Amino acid sequence: MQAKAFHFIPLKPPSPAIKLPPPPAISFPDSIPRNISVTAPTQQASASVEDEKAAAYWDYQFLFVSQRTETANPISLRICEGSIPPNFPLGTYYLTGPGLFRDDHGSTVHPLDGHGYLRAFTVDGSRGEVTFMARYVETAAQAEEHDRETGRWQFTHRGPFSVLKNGKKVGNTKVMKNVANTSVLKWGGRLFCLWEGGAPYEIESRSLDTIGRFDLIEGGDAVVEGGGGGGRMLDLAASILKPILYGVFKMPPKRLLSHYKIDSSRNRLLMMSCNAEDMLLPRSNFTFYEYDCNFKMLQKQEFNIPEHLMIHDWSFTDSHYILFGNRIKLDILGSMAAVCGFTSMISALSVNPSKSTSPIYMLPRFQQVHDEGGRDWKIPIEAPSQMWVLHVGNAFEQKDDDGKTQIQIQASGCSYKWFNFQKMFGYDWQTGKLDPSMMNADGEKNLLPHLIQVSINLDESGNCEKCLVNPLNDQWEKATDFPVINQDFCGSNNKYVYAATSSGVRRELPHFPFDTVVKFDTVTNLTQTWSVGPRRFIGEPIFVSNGTEEDDGYLLVVEYAVSKQQCYLVILDAKKIGETNAIVARLEVPKYLNFPLGFHGFWAPQ
Repeated sequence: MQAKAFHFIPLKPPSPAIKLPPPPAISFPDSIPRNISVTAPTQQASASVEDEKAAAYWDYQFLFVSQRTETANPISLRICEGSIPPNFPLGTYYLTGPGLFRDDHGSTVHPLDGHGYLRAFTVDGSRGEVTFMARYVETAAQAEEHDRETGRWQFTHRGPFSVLKNGKKVGNTKVMKNVANTSVLKWGGRLFCLWEGGAPYEIESRSLDTIGRFDLIEGGDAVVEGGGGGGRMLDLAASILKPILYGVFKMPPKRLLSHYKIDSSRNRLLMMSCNAEDMLLPRSNFTFYEYDCNFKMLQKQEFNIPEHLMIHDWSFTDSHYILFGNRIKLDILGSMAAVCGFTSMISALSVNPSKSTSPIYMLPRFQQVHDEGGRDWKIPIEAPSQMWVLHVGNAFEQKDDDGKTQIQIQASGCSYKWFNFQKMFGYDWQTGKLDPSMMNADGEKNLLPHLIQVSINLDESGNCEKCLVNPLNDQWEKATDFPVINQDFCGSNNKYVYAATSSGVRRELPHFPFDTVVKFDTVTNLTQTWSVGPRRFIGEPIFVSNGTEEDDGYLLVVEYAVSKQQCYLVILDAKKIGETNAIVARLEVPKYLNFPLGFHGFWAPQ
């Protein structure tokens, strides 16, 4: 396959009034400490305030590079530190995320609308090597916008978060651009890339060739129905919206969410969808599906909730599906401008901070829970704080001798005051710029993403006796996201949570991008950290189990060395996070294959 040079997204520098110089050559060391304490070292005094602002701006841009080069043949990565343990489980770490942000006609798109670029790191401990492959997911939109013969790109779909500067604006109904760039899953021997608003795309796991769309949520048997209601006026509004959304804007009737769950104890895949028209109506229809390892649908349940909610991630226990209801509202003027093509489609929505509490819906997972009666699931448990939940690490339930149930949920959340649909990652569709200040806003405590633990006590009838929301660690106040656990403990009582956080060493980038892995011990309330150091960032960590104890295993994380515009795969010993020898190996991705920030990954043992 012909190689083409990568380039960073050509976002314009700040306006002349800001007077930022070109990317400076600041003398940050390449030889950096791999472990730091919670109290981060101060930044070098040699870097002036002006130089640091310029470096922060350009480092942020370099994190969102456009990469046009693909490699269909495995490339062996050079080990530049440590070695691959012989007992490392044989398998592949798949990471998906956006790959392209600018076409050849002057249009840029939001990172969330970038075409899916699948990366695969295959680790072979017996040979002591890691091989790397990377391919674009050939979705319908990618096939339309990319000319295979010339290699040129032209965006025709604006995507929900973008507006094309040099493309059709008015009357452009190509909005739902399934880019398969959000998460990746291997289940039943089949590999998939998922997006928030459409069907998964199946990928051939060895070559990374795109097989095609996989219609996962149609059909099935052993169906259990739940929910109902909504009101005549809402039903009428839905009947008007459906032909417009389905026919004109080509939205699927049900949007499959990109976050799935795996019930290891039952060997089931759990997925969730919502109705397309509910994005614009003050009600929400959620459908849950459970599959065996052969993709046989074991059950399906639908719930109609009388609130306007936005769900990105969710959780489950032995008895419940758990939804944190992020409240949203429709901006009428914004929706009209969006339909006309003058603003991004997401401009039609905004957060709804009208209540000081946060709804938690405890939805019965099995039919017998319906039949037993108990509390009305349509009435949420109102958590005593307002929080926008981003990602869920785990949830589990335990019963005491009196038949009462306690549910624990570990998640990341932020303030409604900070979360903004139109400014995620600091992207401004009007200027095409990425502004790092939005992701590094200062303000009140818990404004930015942070980890929380929600404790819910239910009586014998399932009614809530108490609901508490506390920090996962009382002493940890740094911005933190992407909570992950040992997946063998998903749905069970877990002790450890790993996440991405910031050391705070960058004066102008104190909170994001992340540069540190943090390990939380939820029993002893201790935290331990490992950091990549200055001008290097990380994405979501992934746990690889390799033993019987919960933290027996390794953490995989991608390091983005923006100072070199190069990526590395880092392998950490999960037991040794916080120690000087936590790093097991560090492998260099060739510079010509440098890739942008990924979203969510998956470890697939072979």
